Amino acid sequence: MKAGVDLLNGNIKTNLIRFALPLFLGNLFQQLYNAADSLIVGNFLGSAALAAVSSSSPLIFMMIGFFNGVAIGAGVVISRAFGARDDDALEKAVHTDIAFGLLSGIFLTIFATVFTPSILRLMRTPEDIMPNSISYFRVYSMGILFSLMYNFLMGIMNAVGDSRHPLFYLIISSMTNVILDILFVGGMGYGVGAAAFATIISQALSCILCFIRLMRIDEKYRIKPSRIRITGATLKEIIRFGLPSGIQNSVIGFANTIVQTNINTFSSYAVAGSGAYSRIEGFAFLPITSFSLSLTTFIGQNLGALKYERAKKGALFGILCSIGMAEAIGIVFFIFAPHFIALFNNTPEVVAYGTRQARIESLFYLFLALSHAISGILRGSGKASVPMVIMFSVWCFLRVAYITIALSISHSIELVYSAYPVTWSISSILFIIYMMKADWIHGLERRRT
Repeated sequence: MKAGVDLLNGNIKTNLIRFALPLFLGNLFQQLYNAADSLIVGNFLGSAALAAVSSSSPLIFMMIGFFNGVAIGAGVVISRAFGARDDDALEKAVHTDIAFGLLSGIFLTIFATVFTPSILRLMRTPEDIMPNSISYFRVYSMGILFSLMYNFLMGIMNAVGDSRHPLFYLIISSMTNVILDILFVGGMGYGVGAAAFATIISQALSCILCFIRLMRIDEKYRIKPSRIRITGATLKEIIRFGLPSGIQNSVIGFANTIVQTNINTFSSYAVAGSGAYSRIEGFAFLPITSFSLSLTTFIGQNLGALKYERAKKGALFGILCSIGMAEAIGIVFFIFAPHFIALFNNTPEVVAYGTRQARIESLFYLFLALSHAISGILRGSGKASVPMVIMFSVWCFLRVAYITIALSISHSIELVYSAYPVTWSISSILFIIYMMKADWIHGLERRRT
């Protein structure tokens, strides 16, 4: 019995939704347990503790974003080999992917743990939340290996069409995290470090469950521990596809860290309000991430099987679903923003900052979704360098330049918030122009020849 959805045959809309739905639900649970840290910390430990947790989020994304991007590149290599029925290439890609993930996770864990205080000071973290920020980020850093490996293992399953099992494991992990958060922070009264420790345990659990699944499955992509090693030619392919996505994630993470650094110059209330909003915004990312990952796998498999028209139809359907769902969520957030922010912390100043950010950004989620969906399509077609260039130019360089110039004119936090919808809109225009003029559909074919 096949574990995944057949993306190469059958009804495109039905199969793409069947594949994307577990990803959507998985992202939902991921977001719920991310929000659980902030909800429980904000309500039990106060706005300063919430600000400490919030200040670490862009930094965490920046640090693991590069390697998660490389994992996406590995997914393209795996999905292409799977679609082409190249069993030897598939086996080498899976085991090289695992070996690279383990080495990367160990390196990042050591680096982040050692340099936590220095990194947070560079971000101009407010002094009143610095001790809690160091505690949360250092404890979280000790478990980065599990977070990274879960993404690599999940990427393997998604690449072969199995989005169902990662969902099951993420549900178990999310429930574990919430229970431990309530126990450690709410029940025992421990600090923000305990919330990070609860996250480590839950991520380790999901990582172990994925690993067991891939070692026991009777398929060509089964993991055999004795074969976990780096194959030079395969790693070169993974890096070729993954490096642009890794750089893209890193520069976005860097730009968001710069944004967070500027928010840190206002007050701890602003940091807490922005953190609460970012947890809410995470729900808008549910359809965006789901369809972006689905499209990368769908396009990679179908182009690997030379099914060009099927790839085009799936791309259009995925884009429309992504922007429609993201915008619907954005409208709801615009209307009910004060109530959502107050769930995390009802301090009036925190609610006011979070609501202002939501009202400026939420109606532009369709552009955020459009950019990510097209990025997913281009990664699947072997043109990952295109979204890398656009994201670096617009979401990093232009966003940082915009904020720097705007704040030199007026030290207003609204100008910081507005950088997001401005850059989302510009990148969407560039992506549409590229899709209309370029021959993205034959990217993988040209790479083989």
